[in-house]
Amino acid sequence: MAWMPFFGANWNEKRTSFRVWAPKAESVQLILDNDQPHTLPMQPEANGCFGLEVEGIQSGTLYRYQMAGHDPWPDPASRFQPQGVHGPSQVVNPCAFSWSDADWTGINRENLVLYELHVGTFTPEGTFTAATQKLPYLRNLGVTAIELMPIADFPGSRNWGYDGVSLYAPAHCYGTPDELRTLIDTAHRLGLAVHLDVVYNHLGPDGAYIAAYSSQVFSRRHRSPWGAGLNFDSVGSHALRRFFIDNAMHWVHEYHADGLRLDATHAIVDDSPRHFLDELAETIQSSLMSEKRNVLLIAEDERNLARIAMPHSEGGYGLDAIWADDLHHEIHCCLTGQHDGYFEDFSGSAPDIATTASQGWFYCGQLAKHSGINRGTDPTSLPYSSFVICLQNHDQVGNRAMGERLNHLVDLPSYRAASVLLLMSPETPLLFMGQEWAASSPFLYFTDHGPELGRKVTEGRRREFARFASFSDPAARKRIPDPQAETTFTQSHLNWSEPEEAQHQGVLHLYQTLLHLRTSHPAMQTTLRTGFDIVPLGDNALLLRRQSGQSALLALIQLRGAQQHNLRQHQLAQLSPERTWQPVLTTEDSAFTPDALIVDFSPGLLHIGFSRPGAIILDAATTAGNGGEGA
Repeated sequence: MAWMPFFGANWNEKRTSFRVWAPKAESVQLILDNDQPHTLPMQPEANGCFGLEVEGIQSGTLYRYQMAGHDPWPDPASRFQPQGVHGPSQVVNPCAFSWSDADWTGINRENLVLYELHVGTFTPEGTFTAATQKLPYLRNLGVTAIELMPIADFPGSRNWGYDGVSLYAPAHCYGTPDELRTLIDTAHRLGLAVHLDVVYNHLGPDGAYIAAYSSQVFSRRHRSPWGAGLNFDSVGSHALRRFFIDNAMHWVHEYHADGLRLDATHAIVDDSPRHFLDELAETIQSSLMSEKRNVLLIAEDERNLARIAMPHSEGGYGLDAIWADDLHHEIHCCLTGQHDGYFEDFSGSAPDIATTASQGWFYCGQLAKHSGINRGTDPTSLPYSSFVICLQNHDQVGNRAMGERLNHLVDLPSYRAASVLLLMSPETPLLFMGQEWAASSPFLYFTDHGPELGRKVTEGRRREFARFASFSDPAARKRIPDPQAETTFTQSHLNWSEPEEAQHQGVLHLYQTLLHLRTSHPAMQTTLRTGFDIVPLGDNALLLRRQSGQSALLALIQLRGAQQHNLRQHQLAQLSPERTWQPVLTTEDSAFTPDALIVDFSPGLLHIGFSRPGAIILDAATTAGNGGEGA
């Protein structure tokens, strides 16, 4: 492994180097917590760093740093914190693990189907090892990549991960560094990519020792939703940028991660001549030039900025994709009728859903009522694979007061119809764990902070819902689950007995079938804008067509109510004379629901009738005995 991080403890069997950024320190000592602890003075270096090389250090050695006049602290770039984020750091040999993925090249953007999961609640055990045992299930489901919610170590034993502070150290409550490597290596052996969610826009509120070593971590000019913004463009920013870029390189090279999901990049404020995201993307891409690996960078960014996913050569930042939440919001409003908060910017109408699915996002510069600003840019220069879309994700479920999933808010016929829309669209789909069987468990917001900070978190969580009509009464807000309660965490665990139950089993089979169709049917193999059309049929239904060469699929999706459709003269339903539309599936097939209601389908007349929400998928088949040239 040629790459080595600048900060932290870099093990070598002969000489191990230690380096910490501490620009305000007069002196720094390295404390080795061996059987016979001893202290060694570190040497001042350029850019406010202190470093030292020590012979004969064993992998597994515990250590801390001590600035003059302060207590000993852990290493901000520690590779592992076996006793938690406030305990000593551990020297780790990243080359000791025996990888078996030498021939693995990853999953390209066009073939990406993401499955987002939280390690702590995905399984009863909540560990890397337990998640590894579920990988064959995920491969058989038909997804191509798992996306782990942030795994950087955080205070306590339960957290979403966005309070991470030891950013180079896998959370000790999930397992060891090599247990994470085993998960990734096993995934590669099964043909699954592994993406990691990383947070470079803020630091957690407890245990962020990098800010204790340096007063240059936070900006004096920029604010963020979490307080002072991180310093990407002022004095000391060079070291902080290096710290975060090295962190990304660390996951890509030491753990063979196939992609990084960059949390809330709209909160990374950088007025320097070269934006941090641009530098990050180019650094990672340059480091992989000698390898044949697909490593993807995906931004979560609410601004709808096409520049983020445009190549460097066109003035872009060079990332691969963007979380595009507009489609989620439109579908949510359509199915639930809810328009609180940021949902007030979305109508949920079939025409607006069609526009959003066709463009990639809805807002392309229009005024957004909720924010009061013009939001978005023209997305049409980007391929559809640059947009990550979903019906639910950790935010859209967990940021609800009661952690309700979409299937808790709408009936299953509507849920199945929306699932067809998601997986028939050419954008990159993301599933949230348990979505594929309409899981009954909520996904709540949970933390495990100390008493004082925990009390503030609980109060703040309940206070933020005061503006919603259903929680305007203080008594109603008290019913919001306490983030600090262990039961809030345990309620969020998936119930793995559910996929065997009839109602859940049907939804699971639908997802398996749709995912297989997505990866196997020729019409679904292109993400070019010329291969996709979608139009509204009235207020409650959509008609979409996927086309690639001679292959075509047509999907009619009834999101709400009952309706009769005649598609014989519709432009999207036209075929050459030697072809005819034949059904592939309906969401009312008995394999997908225990209470099936037949979808009325007359092939010759192309008449389709729904007695409740649902969907039908049709294939452009060649008439028997006729070769045919095209759809």
